[in-house]
Amino acid sequence: MSVNNNNPPKSLGASSSPFGNAGMGAPSMSGNPAFSQAQVQAQLTAGFQAQYQLSQAQALAQAQAQSKAQAQFQAHLQAQGSASAKRILQRPPVRPPGVPMTNTISPLRTMELTPAARRKKQKLPDKQLQERVAAILPESALYTQLLEFEARVDAALARKKVDIQEALKNPSCVQKTLRIYIFNTFANQIQTIPKKPNAEPPMWTLKIIGRILEDGVDPDQPAFVQRTNPLYPKFSSFFKRVTISLDQRLYPDNHIIIWEQARSPAPHEGFEVKRKGDKEFSVNIRLEMNYVPEKFKLSSALMEVLGIEVDTRPRIIAAIWHYVKARKLQHPNDPSSFICDAQLQKVFGEEKVKFTNVSQKISQHLTPPPPIHLVHKIELSGNSPVGTACYDVLVDVPIPIQRELSALLANAEKSKEIEACDEAICGAIRKIHEHRRRRAFFLGFSQSPVEFINALIESQSRDLKLVAGEPSRSAEKERRSDFFNQPWVEDAVIRYLNRKPAAGSDAPGST
Repeated sequence: MSVNNNNPPKSLGASSSPFGNAGMGAPSMSGNPAFSQAQVQAQLTAGFQAQYQLSQAQALAQAQAQSKAQAQFQAHLQAQGSASAKRILQRPPVRPPGVPMTNTISPLRTMELTPAARRKKQKLPDKQLQERVAAILPESALYTQLLEFEARVDAALARKKVDIQEALKNPSCVQKTLRIYIFNTFANQIQTIPKKPNAEPPMWTLKIIGRILEDGVDPDQPAFVQRTNPLYPKFSSFFKRVTISLDQRLYPDNHIIIWEQARSPAPHEGFEVKRKGDKEFSVNIRLEMNYVPEKFKLSSALMEVLGIEVDTRPRIIAAIWHYVKARKLQHPNDPSSFICDAQLQKVFGEEKVKFTNVSQKISQHLTPPPPIHLVHKIELSGNSPVGTACYDVLVDVPIPIQRELSALLANAEKSKEIEACDEAICGAIRKIHEHRRRRAFFLGFSQSPVEFINALIESQSRDLKLVAGEPSRSAEKERRSDFFNQPWVEDAVIRYLNRKPAAGSDAPGST
């Protein structure tokens, strides 16, 4: 540190201060009997005590005496040779034993740390107006109310969306009638067309189609079947497996045709079988229904109790519970079990059954539902199509609103029009904030130009120091001597000296 002419009593700035050469290479004490280690330690102790315990006048006199001693010490070092002095290891300065450790937190730690992070400004939503803008524009209260209303609408839509998702997990079904149409067409038959050379071979086509009957509508024309309701599942989705058996004598190679939903998951409106032939015969059709959830056929004993022929396992268990509750068969001392009457004993074979065992015990009374067997005769004469037959089957159809709810969920996201409006609103809000800042700038300048410019310069000076990495330095405070008389100076000096290199041209006292 250089000497400050404005503060002459300050001994730390003098080049002869005991701190000036405390970090130099110490000479060998064995070869310097005139200046032992104890004397050097005494000089350091005297220097610290003169700095922090004596008055300014006494400190100045003490500094002058120490300067003379240091001059003699330097002359003695030069006499012994600079090469020997450079090879001597340094001894870092230590705290004098007579100076107590202060409890004041050293500000040096703050100076050594990186600049403190700027206080993060709370990022307002893009569509939110700041309070300063609201104070300038009283009309903005209407916009704030609209934002609050929009937030309530979004929250209500989110709740409804969750409710719809839960409802779609367990869709409700309603029983509908599935009408199955079976007929065949033919072409190039000998009975209808005279035999010609190079004519196409006779063909026939078996068709199986169907549709869900609407309430009050009874379509009986095969052509009308093609107009199916898109809200209902397609025809093939109601079947797990379809087996068509032809006459093996006429078609020995592939007389059995099997369609399985597992192999062909894509839904179809119907099935077609096309073959060459000119002989009439009967076709056996086996339809295995695809129940979701799976249904079972009840045994005769269980059917007599519940009055149900085919149903799902959960509904069968629920029916048993209602049967027990209606006849008050629940055990009075053990609510987890019930007493079997004569009809239930035929099912369970016990007098007392626990509710937890019902699902296991009824498994022997449940079998897969029987398939539907149909017989159709392939006719090759008359008006095509021929042999049209209709069969009605009860099936479970998801409520049509389920698909509408699924479509609603798919379209619940913001549309492009809404997104465009939001972007326009956000752009307008950003412009409002920018104009508010410009207004505050010019308003402050108009009210007090001098103070405004001084504050602006001071703010830019702070920003410049932050960029330069010196946010904690204050040139105004460092100009005054009181800044270096603070309790933290002692620790700062010791740390500074310990941080200096051990040898080299930059080391204090090196030559």
